[in-house]
Amino acid sequence: MKNLQIILLAFIIVLFYNCSGDSAPAEDTNTNNPSNPSPNPDPAPTTKVTYTADIAGIMSGNCTSCHSDPPTQGAPQSLTSYTQVKNYVDLIIARVNSSTNPMPPTGQMPEDTRSLIQKWKDDGLLEN
Repeated sequence: MKNLQIILLAFIIVLFYNCSGDSAPAEDTNTNNPSNPSPNPDPAPTTKVTYTADIAGIMSGNCTSCHSDPPTQGAPQSLTSYTQVKNYVDLIIARVNSSTNPMPPTGQMPEDTRSLIQKWKDDGLLEN
């Protein structure tokens, strides 16, 4: 039940950021503040994606119900820390983008969420 609540909360947050779009005044969006991330699914080219500010929440909301420490429900590895996620980033990207065998198994995450994981890799897998 708790896992379902976490997934629902993550979905609502993603939906909120997608719906907020460009309707907010520019001064309300502070892309340098990790507690107020840009609602734009494609962060500004100068804004670096970090594990702490951007990826940890995605992982906890979508992956750690099975990829916990220790893993459950047949998951092959834990994805609860920066190092673990960094070490498996290529597999994570492949699985979240798979249309035939997606992770999470309930279906693909929204495109902007999947793109954020790819941007994190492209930005150099920054922790903070």
